[in-house]
Amino acid sequence: MIQKYLGIETDYVVIGLAALVLILLILMLIQTIKVSGLKKRLNVFMKGKNAKSLEDTLIRRLNQLDEIAEQNEENKRGIYSINERLKSTFQKYSLLKYDAFEENGGKLSTILVMLDEKNNGYILNFVHGNTGSYTYTKEIIDGNSIVALGKEEEEALEKAFREKQV
Repeated sequence: MIQKYLGIETDYVVIGLAALVLILLILMLIQTIKVSGLKKRLNVFMKGKNAKSLEDTLIRRLNQLDEIAEQNEENKRGIYSINERLKSTFQKYSLLKYDAFEENGGKLSTILVMLDEKNNGYILNFVHGNTGSYTYTKEIIDGNSIVALGKEEEEALEKAFREKQV
């Protein structure tokens, strides 16, 4: 009857429908495998949990995230405070050994320069001679001294300026 109206052989119709059924069976098999995999993953996720315990776990984790965020902010404030305090610590140093007097040898006198970030600090000059040892301290403000500096002290100060900050 179909053959008479459409001019199509029934054998081709049956083969086409069989191919369509086979394709649908393959697609159904693929979907069944995918659903089975999802069920396994869900079972692993939900293993030993019910909706209430899962909700409790999520709430606990969210609270932990809030605590971590608070701790992070506290750490930021602490780091800022430390950085501010570091600005006033000595960060540039130089040490220079020299002979203070012609009669002495061995470079027994020493100059120590200690400066902060803004080139404020001190020059400590330890002078060693035959008659005794003396210590002199000179204050440095913005890289300059109010008191005149000796040649070795100027050299040590310039060396400290060239040093990288700690």
